[in-house]
Amino acid sequence: MSALEKKLEEELDYLVNVRRMEVAAEIQSAKEEGDISENSAYDEAKLTQGFVEGRIQTIETQLRNAVLIEKNG
Repeated sequence: MSALEKKLEEELDYLVNVRRMEVAAEIQSAKEEGDISENSAYDEAKLTQGFVEGRIQTIETQLRNAVLIEKNG
């Protein structure tokens, strides 16, 4: 496993097991504040959720399609 693959797997693990839960809690907390139509905390949390989920998909695709190229010489 290359250093880059290891770094991506560590980031993926953090996003899936830590950050995803944090964002879900932020969304829940913002919902509890009341009307979400004018709730900037809710909007921000939803944007963050979109970023996190997009990054998870990107990393999963990169890892799935990774090809190790060995250097000769």
